[in-house]
Amino acid sequence: MLTMQLNKNKLMLRWLSTHSRRFHSTTRHEPRSSYDAVVIGGGHNGLVAAAYMARGGKSVCVLEKRHVLGGAAVTEEIIPGYKFSRCSYVLSLLRPQILKDLELKKYGLKLHMRDPNSFTPMLEDSSPSTGVPRSLLIGSDHSKTYQQIAQFSAKDAEAYFRYEDKLTSLVEALQPLLDSSPPNIHKLTSGSLQEKWREWRDAVKPLVTVGRRLNVDIPSFYEMITSPATKVLDKWFESEPLKATLATDAVIGAMISPHSSGSSYVLLHHVMGELEGRKGAWGYVEGGMGALSDCLAQSAKDKGVEIFTNQPVAHIESRDGKVTGVVTADGREIHASTVLSNATPHVTFTQLMSKGDLPSEFYDEVRAIDYTSPVTKINVAVNTLPNFLAAPNTPDNQPLPHHQCTIHLNCESTDLIHQAYLSAQQGEWFHRPVIEMTIPSSKDLTLAPEGHHVVLLFTMYTPYELSGGRQWDDVTRGQYADCVFDSIERYAPGFKESVVGRDILTPPDLERTFGLTGGNIFHGAMALDQLYLTRPTPKFSGSVTPVQGLYICGSGAHPGGGVMGSPGRLAALQALQRRR
Repeated sequence: MLTMQLNKNKLMLRWLSTHSRRFHSTTRHEPRSSYDAVVIGGGHNGLVAAAYMARGGKSVCVLEKRHVLGGAAVTEEIIPGYKFSRCSYVLSLLRPQILKDLELKKYGLKLHMRDPNSFTPMLEDSSPSTGVPRSLLIGSDHSKTYQQIAQFSAKDAEAYFRYEDKLTSLVEALQPLLDSSPPNIHKLTSGSLQEKWREWRDAVKPLVTVGRRLNVDIPSFYEMITSPATKVLDKWFESEPLKATLATDAVIGAMISPHSSGSSYVLLHHVMGELEGRKGAWGYVEGGMGALSDCLAQSAKDKGVEIFTNQPVAHIESRDGKVTGVVTADGREIHASTVLSNATPHVTFTQLMSKGDLPSEFYDEVRAIDYTSPVTKINVAVNTLPNFLAAPNTPDNQPLPHHQCTIHLNCESTDLIHQAYLSAQQGEWFHRPVIEMTIPSSKDLTLAPEGHHVVLLFTMYTPYELSGGRQWDDVTRGQYADCVFDSIERYAPGFKESVVGRDILTPPDLERTFGLTGGNIFHGAMALDQLYLTRPTPKFSGSVTPVQGLYICGSGAHPGGGVMGSPGRLAALQALQRRR
């Protein structure tokens, strides 16, 4: 087995030669000295914000520190011939209004829908009736899904569709909050009478709509956003394979257990999306997630946005409580009365700004934001499809339905997930880590050589800091990846032999590579104390900040993480409203 931590210089040269269109994002060689607005970071939210600002008639530039646009929504050929969605890897949460406003289909966005949506194989003796271990395959076909769940519990098979309907009704009730900014507590408490009235007026409209839609369902909603996922799931179901499969959505990307209070909200957050008009559906972007970022960039450029890669920002400039522009790492000053930061709140306020330019109370609140992350992403190139004992491949080795969805490994019970969480709390990884496997090349033939595949492993729980003072280095990365591969081998013998190369991104790697503080994919934990009115901080919710003209447009702002675009859109709308 070949373990690949490729030389960065060699990697850069290959990417520059084969994908140059991603880097030369504008015809200008360097930014001008002034714009109406500067966007820090060319992640998907930054590109959305830039496009909306330009749509509002402003001159805008985007400054991206990496050689490639997209932030965490990026495609990289890290192993020759294999294109990986290196960080984020599936699409659902992108707001329909953004897709429409920015005409992303016109710019070539192509989606591959997934159905079924989840597959959970078991580690058990072969079933007498089928000769293979059992597995759980869940999709939109009610009859087939009923039969799959009924293997474990007829009662659960009956309850499952009622459960889905309940989640759908709660999600539909919450939709207005995803597309509107929360009230700003600072203006409500210390603003002028006119500002207070405006904040209340703008905040009440979506809240009234939510309340009207919830109606008698308010108790269910309250339970859903405050309870442990296990409490909610135990009320609905009795079979562990089903409960554990559903519980993964309650913990994915979050350093919490299914037994943690509020984990049900994380579950709800992950079913808030839609794709091609189908509620809760997920899909693959053809060409990887970077293709979405390319479409966003092209839409922004056609509206006049100037985009520059390899342009890290060193400092955000302000004077007398107002933003005045930015200084790049090479010392270039770019003046702007509006700056939108796609970086995390931690990076924006503690690394790009001077402490003296911020109110001390606000600075302390930013430093208190929880960025704990459990995620290690492993991108794998393989020369054949994984062959699961519970669902053997066909002789021609063509993808089957279960290869095309999210494959849950070590998820036969919620206790397994909880044990993995407890190990991380001690600075260790569990011998059976939680693994979400996707194989986008099973649907998208552009990602790998014929007959080969890219396998994306979203794994948990891995601590940022290991016990005993150990560091994440080549040795510990390899040891953890070997542990993950050993688990996969038990479900799909031959997997390890099929590996062509791998790329391992622990929480510190995610922080270094993508600027994700703590390795947190949401730009801050999606906990109840860091949502809506308190995201990113209790007194400055949404995109506004204590510095006039400076806005947060990344996932650290409301409504939070995922490839949603809403934080970028809302930040731009706030900025445009201020400038009127």
